[in-house]
Amino acid sequence: MNKQAVVEREYGPVTEGSTVAGVAFDGEKLWFASEEGLTALDPSTGASEASFPIPADAGTAFDGTHLYQLAEERIDKVNPATGEVVATLPAPSGGSSGMTWAEGTLWIGQYRDCKILQVDPTTGAVLRTIDSDRFVTGVSWVDGELWHATSQDDVSDLRRIDPETGAVLERLDTGVSMISGLAAHGDAFYCGGGHSRTIRKLRRAEIVDP
Repeated sequence: MNKQAVVEREYGPVTEGSTVAGVAFDGEKLWFASEEGLTALDPSTGASEASFPIPADAGTAFDGTHLYQLAEERIDKVNPATGEVVATLPAPSGGSSGMTWAEGTLWIGQYRDCKILQVDPTTGAVLRTIDSDRFVTGVSWVDGELWHATSQDDVSDLRRIDPETGAVLERLDTGVSMISGLAAHGDAFYCGGGHSRTIRKLRRAEIVDP
């Protein structure tokens, strides 16, 4: 089923860095990654609340206590109160894009390989591989549903997929050319805008076609 997503709000352009990579929501603050580090925004005002100058070039995740940040060939586990890196684990080979936390594990997108990997958050071991037919950017779980963003041929959409088979169950047309990071909360999707240095808050709208 295809639906339309509408942009409800846009944050930015942010002053931290020249691009927005990973995006995560901790229940209160919206975190984003850039080449300058991890930054927290107040989603009600858009004001920056914290910034940590740590390597942060791709996906960001939150497990309820700690942030996880992709940094080239590793994943850093970060204390969100202090920015201290409390543990590291190897990132999957082949390059990584988006990342989220669910079911006690990390779920990591691989952009050009068109895959989503379920990863052990202690060892970095790959537990499951899900194939997609488009480039995978942001990844998020919300209300027991696995969503990922795509970005290909200057078109980005959001897809709800079966976590066992990868089958597309629902697709949202966004009208946005680039979605980098993705964080879902309730019926809202926070989408990183890459080099636009923005984060867009999207919601589902009316059905486009069955």
